[in-house]
Amino acid sequence: MSSSTIPLSKVLSDAEYQAIDSFCGTHPGVANLLEIAEFLHDTFALTLVLDPEIIAGFASDSSNLPAHAEALCRPEDERQAAIILRTARAAKIPLTLSGGRSNLTGSATAEGGIVLSTIKLDETKLVIDREKLLVTSPVNIILEELREKILAATDKTLYYPVDPTSRGDAWVGGAIACNASGFTPGEIGATRDWVEGLDILLPDGMKIKARRGQYISADGAFTLDDGTGKKIWPIPTYPRPAIKNASGPFSAADGRIDLIDMFIGSEGLFGLVTGCRLRLSRRPKAYIDLFFSLPDEKQAIAFYHYLNRELDGNLGTLSAFEYFGVNSLSYMDHKERLFYGDNQVAIYLQIPTDKKDPDQEIEAWFDRLIKADCGIEPEAVLLLDNEPKRRIFMESRHSMPANALEVIQKHGTYTIMTDTVVPPERFAEFLDYLHGLLRSEGIDYLSFGHFGDCHLHFTLLPEKAKLERATELYDLFIHKAVELGGVYSGEHGTGKRKRKDFITLYNQAAIEQLKQCKAAIDPDFLLNRGNVFIP
Repeated sequence: MSSSTIPLSKVLSDAEYQAIDSFCGTHPGVANLLEIAEFLHDTFALTLVLDPEIIAGFASDSSNLPAHAEALCRPEDERQAAIILRTARAAKIPLTLSGGRSNLTGSATAEGGIVLSTIKLDETKLVIDREKLLVTSPVNIILEELREKILAATDKTLYYPVDPTSRGDAWVGGAIACNASGFTPGEIGATRDWVEGLDILLPDGMKIKARRGQYISADGAFTLDDGTGKKIWPIPTYPRPAIKNASGPFSAADGRIDLIDMFIGSEGLFGLVTGCRLRLSRRPKAYIDLFFSLPDEKQAIAFYHYLNRELDGNLGTLSAFEYFGVNSLSYMDHKERLFYGDNQVAIYLQIPTDKKDPDQEIEAWFDRLIKADCGIEPEAVLLLDNEPKRRIFMESRHSMPANALEVIQKHGTYTIMTDTVVPPERFAEFLDYLHGLLRSEGIDYLSFGHFGDCHLHFTLLPEKAKLERATELYDLFIHKAVELGGVYSGEHGTGKRKRKDFITLYNQAAIEQLKQCKAAIDPDFLLNRGNVFIP
């Protein structure tokens, strides 16, 4: 049975919370960090690093946004993490949460204050429950490492299905923070669908341990109970487009949100996740990997709608539906081994199967492709049925961003990438709009991404003379996506880089809702300040 009242538990003793509040309350701000560091060392044997050279290595992420911080803490357990959270709150010092720092939007970019890095956090042990299809996982493990450990421990019978492109760099905690998604189309391909439980530290150092379905908001709010009193915690209720969406914290127009969903995709606004319980799936016996090229994008879109009909609208039965779009060919290695004739675009499908001998199923898929009447020639369909072929494909895929980076470095500028998702019925219209603008402006670009979700990344490669105009075009793309019922982010989140996009999608009223929500548990807006909105 669910409840909207959430009991909070203490990680520290009452005397320890009081000691932190008393000392930091009389030594507030970054100007007193030396004294605070001495207090933490003497009272709790906790190290607060003040060396600028060491801090610099933890203050920025992959967004390349400017970063700075005055202190760094690397807690080794939940207790130490609670101490530093409470310290920052009592001293009124901004605190930025930092994990693997592979994110592109700046959510782990510090803008002053203290950085809390989870790199040493060793509170949660990896435990697999085969019967319940669950894994208890730490947050500071690389996602691909988690996936490999599960496969090894279960003789490849169980696996964790979420597989973003960055799974070799991204940490589990970061995937939860931005609701990372992978190749599998639909909600089943996103982190949210697989999280069953979370261990959370709130900004005041109090703890929540929750399982999915245990706490559900009522009438637009939760009630937090710390044992001495109760506090109302309002939730966001702005409407969300019902498509793949990593655009800001979860919201529900009917006022009912599972507590778990409050933290998935919240980008550290509401607390620090210290451990998680994730659902697993039974691993298919095999996969059919198909790569085929097509004459142009019009034919590719026709194939998308054809396959969607063939699968009765359930593209989530595929484990990958990827697209190599306009101009991708110009940036791919091994293109002569993958593309047929003068074909300009390509699609990669991965189909899970439980058949020991998938030959008949492979033949059926070949027939399905040819019957699509989308310009797919039999010679253009490649079966990636051995490791050398799959390696060539993966090298080709990963060569695109690397080759694009070389071009942009020669230009002396930077890439501008979209993360938009639009409804399927508006997909062709959206793509025509983007291609038309970019070609009319003479800006080099390539497009690729998750075709099954109508989620393409347009990567702009502007020369210096056109950099400002490329930035303006990006804003036009976001406005167009929203106009068509889409979102600005399908997987990368908002962070600090896309705060303007959040307002474009949800408007200023949504910002005010988030402020009310955050103020209830973080009245001074200290934790991950600047993510999603400016206080």
